[in-house]
Amino acid sequence: MVNKPYMTNETTHPDLRIRPVHTKRELRAFIMLPFKIHKMHERWVPPLLVEEWSYFDRKKNPAFQKNDTLLLLAYEGNRPVGRIMGIINRQRNERLGEKNACFGYLECYDDQAIADALLKHVEDWASVHGMKKVTGPMGFSDQDPEGFIIEGFDFEPTLATYYNFEYLPGFVESSGYVKEIDYVVYQVDLTNPVPEAYKRIVQRLYDRKQFDFPDFKKKKELKPWLKPVLQLMNESFAGLYGYDPLTDDEIIAIGRKFLPVIDPRFVKVAFHGQTLAAFILGVPNLNYGFRKARGKLFPFGLFYLLRAPKKTKQFDLLLAGVHSGFRGSGLDAYGMLSIIEEAKKAGYTVMDSHHELENNLLVRSVMERLGGKLCKRFRIYRKQLM
Repeated sequence: MVNKPYMTNETTHPDLRIRPVHTKRELRAFIMLPFKIHKMHERWVPPLLVEEWSYFDRKKNPAFQKNDTLLLLAYEGNRPVGRIMGIINRQRNERLGEKNACFGYLECYDDQAIADALLKHVEDWASVHGMKKVTGPMGFSDQDPEGFIIEGFDFEPTLATYYNFEYLPGFVESSGYVKEIDYVVYQVDLTNPVPEAYKRIVQRLYDRKQFDFPDFKKKKELKPWLKPVLQLMNESFAGLYGYDPLTDDEIIAIGRKFLPVIDPRFVKVAFHGQTLAAFILGVPNLNYGFRKARGKLFPFGLFYLLRAPKKTKQFDLLLAGVHSGFRGSGLDAYGMLSIIEEAKKAGYTVMDSHHELENNLLVRSVMERLGGKLCKRFRIYRKQLM
């Protein structure tokens, strides 16, 4: 798709202007705005600035090559008061036969007019490009934050999720958006015993000797397997809402992002011969480190992040997948049991399931059999364009 020219218009708010981000100075304002908006927000988790600069860099982030994008800032006078990103995923639209755009990274102060203006500009931009619907909040892929939290504000956020103010979903709804789909999050009490049925299933797996279950001891042992794990994720997540297969460049980029925070104890895999049959990985909740770092790795941010696993009792699941040829074999039970046992040995008392699609009843049933209680709900919205 060829980018068509897009011009901003004045809004009905007399002091409000919406401007595209073009310069490095404007991009800096875009990246730093959430730090100002959430300055007094106790639960908000600051991202690392080095990762934000890399993510929004068109030369460094390969996702920009397969998407049409628009970054916008809202100003009152010369003061930035809101931001938004518009995305048109060309490959997804072609694959699904759709004409959809999405918005993401919407931030603004507590003012409905700011949200209205930002969303309206993305909608106009999407219409210029022939799109018929806008959904959001979403990013380039489901590895990016997606869905505003609408329930469970008292619970700790997890890695790569939004932690918005409660007013923001209301602003989006008042702008004409309705529910598209929800993600749910369960919290599992790790002090409770694992169901005996799980243990029996896993013991049968061991007895049959159909699979190998290697343990990783050092981080350098993980590096060769990151690409196969993410390739299996492509295969096992195919068909799920909002999931796009990762390119090799994106796999490399995600591997670089997550490898520094992965502990080998919390990566469990199963092999059938030379075939990767299943994987599951999680991390201790790192919010303490991110909050203390305040976006900066140096001079003390890295120190705080390294200390973070000892400052929490919460363990967060990140990713899991089973090869289509081995589903129903019990590997899902092996993954859950093995990673729970490691988390308990490390002293963690609760586990956050991370995002699960509300209609993914199979995965939800796994969490509920483990005694998980629904603790958070995230919502993606949609709006039909004229």
